[in-house]
Amino acid sequence: MANSISNNVSVIHTGTNSVVATIPVGGAPIGVASISSGEFTYVTNYDNNNVSVIDTGTNSVVATVSVGANPVGVTMTPTGQFAYVANSTSHNVSVINTITNSVVATVSVGSNPVGIAITPNGQFAYVTNANPSSNNVSVINTGSNSVVATIPVGTNPFRVAITPNGQFAYVANSISNNVSVINTATNSVVTTISVGTGLRGIAITPNGQSAYATNYTSTNVSVINTGSNSVVATIPVGNRPYNVAITPDGQFAYVTNNNSNNVSVINTGSNSVVATISVGTGPSDVAIVSESGPFEPTKNHATIVQENNVSVANNTA
Repeated sequence: MANSISNNVSVIHTGTNSVVATIPVGGAPIGVASISSGEFTYVTNYDNNNVSVIDTGTNSVVATVSVGANPVGVTMTPTGQFAYVANSTSHNVSVINTITNSVVATVSVGSNPVGIAITPNGQFAYVTNANPSSNNVSVINTGSNSVVATIPVGTNPFRVAITPNGQFAYVANSISNNVSVINTATNSVVTTISVGTGLRGIAITPNGQSAYATNYTSTNVSVINTGSNSVVATIPVGNRPYNVAITPDGQFAYVTNNNSNNVSVINTGSNSVVATISVGTGPSDVAIVSESGPFEPTKNHATIVQENNVSVANNTA
């Protein structure tokens, strides 16, 4: 979990919902993603124009990779071989080889790219371009590392999540307060869903049935049924919810509350908050890391980035 003001990462044990480690990283960490094996976590440092690579076994930074200007979102290919980083001010995406921890490609996209997600087959990356001059999504072919489509969406698209079957991309539009649903076969918007205000983050459950969207201004989380593409629940959380991640078993959603400096844990069965965990200052992004790899949900850590460090939390539930 990235804490963007205290400049660290919090690691939460999701079984006890307690912080078990705090890892100093670069300036204003804002994005976090882990490789599928769970061995390494990549954290974007907005102020330093680089990415910290954390060894999750030792909870220490083992590499720092220079990327573009003001990196925000980061995601991994399913194989874990590459990390894709959205650089918001240089308007491009850096592709990092995770074996060498070096940038092997830079892909120009729209204005102010913020969010990024890769399809389950690893063939395409969807990048949200947040500047009002763009308000679109760039689709990158990861084989050629070139943009193959540009899709108009709502105003200020911030984050994006892709369904487990790869058929749809859900885009959180922060200013228009809605979610654009993209059919990835046609790369066209098939529906738009109104949610709360100041939408920031979005995540989809492993079974693909629900999407959880964080509403930064209205201080709650909208739960979308992906079958009907309608909001079926609204959950009050902490102050300024920024992003959300869901455990591999789909039972819990972890929401970073940027202004209240904590994390709300939502039981996805009851859609109610069952725990609140204090972390560092300004928690922004969160990723769930399994100790045994991505398909073993018995021992998980939620990694939260806050400014200048990382906190780690465990879950054995």
